[in-house]
Amino acid sequence: MTREEIIAKVSEKLRLIRTEAGYTQDKMADIIGVSKKTLVQIEKGRVFANWSTVVTVCALFRETETLQFLFGNEPLEVIETVAREGIDVRKEKTLGGKVWWKEVERKNSYILQQNIISQHFRIIDVDRFRIFSSFDEKLSKERFIELTSRKQ
Repeated sequence: MTREEIIAKVSEKLRLIRTEAGYTQDKMADIIGVSKKTLVQIEKGRVFANWSTVVTVCALFRETETLQFLFGNEPLEVIETVAREGIDVRKEKTLGGKVWWKEVERKNSYILQQNIISQHFRIIDVDRFRIFSSFDEKLSKERFIELTSRKQ
């Protein structure tokens, strides 16, 4: 998934996200930091939101069903993965991936998973902390091998 794809998806669903959250156009525009005119243009499909607006929407409305279905229950993880281009991330506790993730490989104290919706990969440890995240399968597998070959 690319920035452009994320921008398009969120822009196309912005009206639904706003409606699900129960906000008027005036209130939503104020919350996400755009003018009402801009919000109307995005909702009508005349323009796309910019990256900053998309990040704001994903951060503030990450619990909406719309965003969770768009990004496999992890909108912020997808945004962070794209923004950082697959570099190691700070350790962050996850739910372990029981619903939106398929296990690709498990070795030592690490698990390589792939999100069934966004298709991005992540490596978590046995305590369910996210260690790494990327859309690049080869890079993810290389990082997994590097982590699992270390002395425990």
